[in-house]
Amino acid sequence: MEYSSLLLENAVGALARLPGIGNKTALRLALHLLKEDALETEQIADALLKMRRNIVLCERCHNISDTKICSICSNPRRDENTLCVVADMRDVLAIEHTASYNGLYHVLGGVISPIEGVSPNDLRIAELVERTKKEDIKEIILALPATIEGDTTNFYIYRQLGDFKGKVTVIAKGIAVGDTLEYVDEITLGRAIQNRRKFD
Repeated sequence: MEYSSLLLENAVGALARLPGIGNKTALRLALHLLKEDALETEQIADALLKMRRNIVLCERCHNISDTKICSICSNPRRDENTLCVVADMRDVLAIEHTASYNGLYHVLGGVISPIEGVSPNDLRIAELVERTKKEDIKEIILALPATIEGDTTNFYIYRQLGDFKGKVTVIAKGIAVGDTLEYVDEITLGRAIQNRRKFD
């Protein structure tokens, strides 16, 4: 496609680099911003710049934060005895949206993946072990992806927590609500059968 404006072309190119945004969507967004009041575009740009420059990682859980200790860790109403271990900040957001968990988090920064060159030393596993020694944690919930890499990381963490006196649990993995069995992959279906519970 030939653009009549190099500035528009550059804006479309920049927007198209975002995940899930193709050239058509990028063009639609750029034209929308061009059509709107200049103040709205400046507010969007300003919000993005402030986010990029000022967001830090929480010193306690390593989730994104505006301050040294995030609002979850500093909330006195959270259960400080329960710690949910996740791969990244998107997992924290997903769990928080369920409104079914009230404990704290520990963000590893990924999962062990030799193919991608991610070793245990690249993750915040040592920091997790250290937290179990300093904090009064009674349960660690492993909420990592249901993949081979996630399972490998779960196993590695479990081995590293050898001296931990509390309970180590893993989130249930099974069939999503509304799924038909014939379309569920065999690993998920197998886990669903193995992790069955009493009907009540």
